[in-house]
Amino acid sequence: MSGECCGMTEYLQSILGYEAGWFVGTLALVLLIAFPLMLAVAMIIYADRKIWAAMALRKGPNVVGPFGLLQSFADGLKVFLQETIIPSGANKGLFLLAPIITFSVALLAWAVVPFGENMVLANINIGLLYILAVSSLGVYGVVIAGWASNSKYPFFSAMRAAAQMISYEVSIGFIIISVVLFAGSFNLQDIILGQKSHIFGISAYGINPLLFPMAVMFLISSLAETARTPFDLTEAESELVAGYQTEYSSMAFALFWLGEYANVILMCTLNAILFWGGWLPPIDWEPLYMVPGIIWLFAKIFFFFFIFSWVKATVPRYRYDQLMRLGWKIFLPVSLFWVFLVSGFLMLTRYSA
Repeated sequence: MSGECCGMTEYLQSILGYEAGWFVGTLALVLLIAFPLMLAVAMIIYADRKIWAAMALRKGPNVVGPFGLLQSFADGLKVFLQETIIPSGANKGLFLLAPIITFSVALLAWAVVPFGENMVLANINIGLLYILAVSSLGVYGVVIAGWASNSKYPFFSAMRAAAQMISYEVSIGFIIISVVLFAGSFNLQDIILGQKSHIFGISAYGINPLLFPMAVMFLISSLAETARTPFDLTEAESELVAGYQTEYSSMAFALFWLGEYANVILMCTLNAILFWGGWLPPIDWEPLYMVPGIIWLFAKIFFFFFIFSWVKATVPRYRYDQLMRLGWKIFLPVSLFWVFLVSGFLMLTRYSA
C-alpha cells in the first residue's frame, strides 16, 4: 500500500489541502487494515472452534448462519448487549482502561506488516523493532487488569502473565537477531525480499539448516507469548478461574478476547514473514507470481494458525515451573548461542573478503 497510499494521499491533499488530505488518507488506510482484521478475528475464532471440534470428533458451530459462519457475530452481539459490571472495590478508571490498552496495542503493530509488494501502511526501516516495542506494551494491559480488579485470582494471573511474556520476549529477541543478521535489515520488506530463492529456489529462511532451529523455537515462543495452550497458565481453570479477565464482562471482556486473537494472528504473520517468505510464493517460479502476494501471505498465516489450534486441541498444559524452565534454561541460552553461530558463519562466508 505504500505506493498506492502515496498516490491516494497526494490526490486527497490536492483536494483537501496538505494537512487535511494527509489525515483523511492515513485514516482511510488505517480503517482499511483495522476492519478486515476485525473480520479476520471473528472468522479465526470460528475456525479455531471448528478445528477443535473436528479433532474431538464433534461438529462445532453449525446453527447460526450457513455452516455456523455467523456464530462469532452472534457471540459478539451477545456480549455487546450485556451489562458491564464493575466490582465495588475495583479502581474504575484503570479497570476500564486495561482492555482498551490490550486491544489498541494489538492493532498498532499491524501498521508495518507488509501484505504484498508495496502493500504496507508504514514501510519504516525499523519495522521489526517497532513490532517488538509495541507488542511488549501489551503486558501493561494485563498487569493493570489484574491489579485494578482488586481480587486475588486476577492479580495472581496478571503476575504470571507478566513473567511469562517478559521471559519469552527475551528469547524471541535473540531469535529475531539471527534473522536480521541474515537479512541485513530491520525492514520487514527487506527481510521478505532477502528470502527470495534463498536455497534451491525455495523462498524461505526456514529451510536454511542454520535458521530452521530458530524457526521452530520462534513458533513455540509465539505460543508462549500469546498464552496459547500448552502455555495458557494465565487462565488455568483449576487455580485461577479465568485469569486476569475473571472480573470482566460485556464489551470489556470482548476487547480482551479480540486483542488476544489479533495477537495470535500477528504472531502467525511474523512466523510467515521472518522464516517462510511472507508474501513471496514458496518457490521462485515465475508462474507462481501470478497469484497475488497477499493470497500467499494469508495461506501461510492460516497454516500457522492451524498449527496453533492443533496444539491447543492435543497438547496438555505445562506446569508453571516447566514453562519458565523452558524459556530461561533452554530457549535463552540456545538462542544466544545461535546468534554467535550465525554471526560467525556470516563473517566467514559473506564478509570474509
